[in-house]
Amino acid sequence: MKRNIVIATIAAAALIGGGTATAIAVSGDEEAPAKKSNVQVSNDDTDRDDDANVNDTDDNDADDKADAAEDKAAKDTGEDAEDKAENAADAKVAQVDAADAIKAALKNTKGTAVSADLDDEGTKHVWDVDILTNGGAWHSVQVDPSTGKVVGSHVDRDDDGDDAAETAQIRAALKGSSVTAAEAAEAGAAKGTVTSVDLDEESTDKAWEVDTTAANGTGSDWRVNPDSGKITADRSND
Repeated sequence: MKRNIVIATIAAAALIGGGTATAIAVSGDEEAPAKKSNVQVSNDDTDRDDDANVNDTDDNDADDKADAAEDKAAKDTGEDAEDKAENAADAKVAQVDAADAIKAALKNTKGTAVSADLDDEGTKHVWDVDILTNGGAWHSVQVDPSTGKVVGSHVDRDDDGDDAAETAQIRAALKGSSVTAAEAAEAGAAKGTVTSVDLDEESTDKAWEVDTTAANGTGSDWRVNPDSGKITADRSND
């Protein structure tokens, strides 16, 4: 039985008069009764940004100011015009975002994604995703940022003999974490184009480090809480 629901909303009058719009849900299921709900529509014909009006008690101005402060704190103020132009060009290449690149890599190699970086491999860019398998092996998986297809994969060798200690430290940082690398990337995507996700396992407040790039090439550094998923500015360089 089809359950397609068409919602007709009488909004024009409410927008003009600041009144109440009535939404009527009409179900394709004849046995289901029609439902009504009242939607309050505010009357605002001033074309002003309410969030910028500090005297507007209807908006969360304190939250807006806090978000603006976080955005400012996260920006990399040491970048020049050349850096920003390069950042903007790199970000445009990432038609497949970091979260999807991580998911593609994990389909190729089972384990836990610990980092993902948009790397310039000479003449082309790739997402380089590091995966820690359940057996303790490290795999580097390359994903095409334009198609999302895996274009390479290899096992990372322990060249310096430090992998065992580092792996143990990373496992300890991941233990009990409810936020994955892909979810951290999705959180960062609200701030710009994500170009890097990496687990900071060394600091006392373990977190996912996320780098983003704005449309104008301005880079920003963020930290995503591995338990709550809350994103805040990375102030380690302040």
